[in-house]
Amino acid sequence: MDDEHPDVLTIGRLARRTGLPVRTLRFWSDEGAVPPVARSASGYRLYDAGSVARVELVRTLRELGLGLDDVCLVLSGRTTVAEVADAHVAALDAQIRSLKVNRAVLSTVAKRGSTAEETALMNRLARLSAAERRQIVDEFKEEVFGGLDVDPRLRDRMRNLSIDLPDDPAPEQVDAWIELAELVRDPGFRALLRTWLRLNTPVPGQTRPPGASIWWARHIVQRVAEVRKRGVAPEGPAAAEVLSDLFGDADRAAVLRSLEAGIEAGAERYRRLVARVRGQYASPDATEELQWLARALRAGEQA
Repeated sequence: MDDEHPDVLTIGRLARRTGLPVRTLRFWSDEGAVPPVARSASGYRLYDAGSVARVELVRTLRELGLGLDDVCLVLSGRTTVAEVADAHVAALDAQIRSLKVNRAVLSTVAKRGSTAEETALMNRLARLSAAERRQIVDEFKEEVFGGLDVDPRLRDRMRNLSIDLPDDPAPEQVDAWIELAELVRDPGFRALLRTWLRLNTPVPGQTRPPGASIWWARHIVQRVAEVRKRGVAPEGPAAAEVLSDLFGDADRAAVLRSLEAGIEAGAERYRRLVARVRGQYASPDATEELQWLARALRAGEQA
C-alpha cells in the first residue's frame, strides 16, 4: 500500500486479489482496459476496489471470447455488452457451422481413403452456397424429370421437391450432401434414374405400370424381408407363391424391367441420401430384398 494513497492497491496486490498474473494486468492496463486510478511518487500504478471489479468484468468478457478492443468499447460506454454479445453469437454460429463442415469433410475423407483431388472436390461441394446447391439440384431435376409424360401436378411435385441442407446442418447431413451432390452430377446416374422413372411413373390416361408398386409401396419390401428371414430361396416354389401374392396376373416381365432399372440406377441409395440431407427418417436399405425379388422373377421367367 502507498503512503500517499492508503486505500489503493499496487499491481502486485491487485494480482493477488484477482488471481491473475501481473504480466496480464500490466498488458490490460497498457491497452486501456484496466487503467490505474493513480500513480505513486515513484511512478508505480495504483488501483482501487473499483479496479478489482473492472478486472473481473474484463476477465469474464475475455473468457467469452471478446477481444480487448471490444472490451474497451464496452467499458468506455461506446457500446453495450448485449450489442457485442449479439455480434459474437453470430460469429460463433458461423464458426460452428464451418467446424461442422470441416468435420464432415474430414470424416468422409477418412472413411473413403480419398485422394487429395477428391478431398478438394468434397470440400468445394460442402461449402457451396444455398443458391449453388439449388442450382445443382434444379439442373438434375430438370434433366431427370423434365421430359416425363406425367400428370402436370405430379411433375410440379417432383420439381418442387426440396433437397437442401438446413441453415444449421448436422455433420451427417453435410456428409450425405457431399455424396448426393457427387451422385446427381453424374451423367450416368441421371440417365439410369430417368429410365427407371419412365418405367415406374404413371402416364396420364393409363393404368399404373405393373412394377411401380415395388417402389411406392413398402409392404412389398417388408414381405420379401420376411420370407428371406425364413430362408426361402428365390428360385423355389415358395418364392413363386410370394410372387403370385404380390403381383397376381400382372405382366411379370414388365415388373422385372422396372425392378432391374431401379437396382441398376441405385434408386435406394438416392432415396436414403435425400432423406439424410433433409434430416428425415429413412427406412432401411432394401437393396438385398429387391435383388432377391429380381432373382425370383427371373427364375419364374425361366420356369
